[in-house]
Amino acid sequence: MTADPDRPFDAELDARDLLCPLPVLKARKRLLAMKPGQILRVLTTDPVAVIDLPHFCAEAGHDYLGATQAGSVSVHHVRRAAFNDR
Repeated sequence: MTADPDRPFDAELDARDLLCPLPVLKARKRLLAMKPGQILRVLTTDPVAVIDLPHFCAEAGHDYLGATQAGSVSVHHVRRAAFNDR
């Protein structure tokens, strides 16, 4: 799924150079601190993150809005669910 690279976001998580499962764990923690409906932009360089982040969102109920590639960095967008994270 491709995200709009110019999509507005409410918070950004720099997870570059972190390997699985750290990008997902840090995204989960950041999302818990956000309000429902807010958008988190996550920057990753771990190629597994393109699998892990959508899977995490599906399991936790967040909306995975997609990702774009900017050189070696994947830019993911996640909308915080309207309920508490599981």
